[in-house]
Amino acid sequence: MATIDYQQILKSIKEKDIKPFYFLSGGEPYFIDLISNYIEDSVLDESEKAFNQTIVYGKDVQWDQLIESLKRFPMMAERQVVILKEAQSIQKITDKLMPYLDHIVDTTVFVVCYKYKTTAAKKFIAKAKSKGVYFESKPLYENQIPDWIHNYLARKGFKITQKASLLLTEYLGSNLSTVANELHKLTIAIDKGTEINTQHIEENVGISKDYNIFEFQDALAKNDVLKVNRIVNYYGDNPKNHPMIVTVSSLYGFYGRLMSFHYLPHKSKDEAMRSIGMAPYPATKLVKHAQQIGPGRCYKALKLLREYDQKSKGINNTSTSDGSLLKELAFKLLH
Repeated sequence: MATIDYQQILKSIKEKDIKPFYFLSGGEPYFIDLISNYIEDSVLDESEKAFNQTIVYGKDVQWDQLIESLKRFPMMAERQVVILKEAQSIQKITDKLMPYLDHIVDTTVFVVCYKYKTTAAKKFIAKAKSKGVYFESKPLYENQIPDWIHNYLARKGFKITQKASLLLTEYLGSNLSTVANELHKLTIAIDKGTEINTQHIEENVGISKDYNIFEFQDALAKNDVLKVNRIVNYYGDNPKNHPMIVTVSSLYGFYGRLMSFHYLPHKSKDEAMRSIGMAPYPATKLVKHAQQIGPGRCYKALKLLREYDQKSKGINNTSTSDGSLLKELAFKLLH
């Protein structure tokens, strides 16, 4: 079987095209959890699960007992489900799985969750594909997150403005589990069919209406000292909603994209979209900000952000609060 994406796997399971083996690997745990949870919830009826569904964890598993469980026949059901979670903690797991795959039991659905890693064992990959599903869950780049948000919400009957999806991406980053959790909250709080905008996000995700990260970036680009100080004071008073580590990470991305833009051969919106991988709206903003912040200022900002990222983590800093660190950082970014 060729490598397939997570939506195809879910669709096949929904259509009762269920394979006896699923090896779910890769650096993005969200898709691994999504598939394994769907199998756990939907393959067996509730009445069948008590005797036919087993979940074990890599750090606790006794391999001989696991193989015995896999070879057991289901009780009053068409199949049994065995899910091995945290399989990445088992040494040489692909070698251990090969003998089972040679004598696979068709009435067992065996799911292996091998998070944060992939395997280079070509023989195992080929065998896994021939017996069932081999899935590699690849992390998304940050510039792919807005489209992923749009598609996630579209499947649930919602729309979202481009500015709102960018705001979510900037605030939440590329951790899909975190993003999906906040989107779930939005879909509960807002009527189905609604086009989600920045106000919905500000009201339901905890981002300040006046002082989100975009406002901070704009104020820094314009050297608007008064507004920067207002935002810094607000962030300092609300550390749970605006943690220092998130703010620094967002600003690092902001200045990093500006630096990349300054070194493009053609400094245009189209070139930013093509070379940096940006959507039209943020690419337009980037061109404007590049006119306000030169490469020298970008270099200084990136150096400062690395320094204050370390300080916020306690490196070369034992007593200064995040709020005070952010005030220092903002002052140096402006001067």
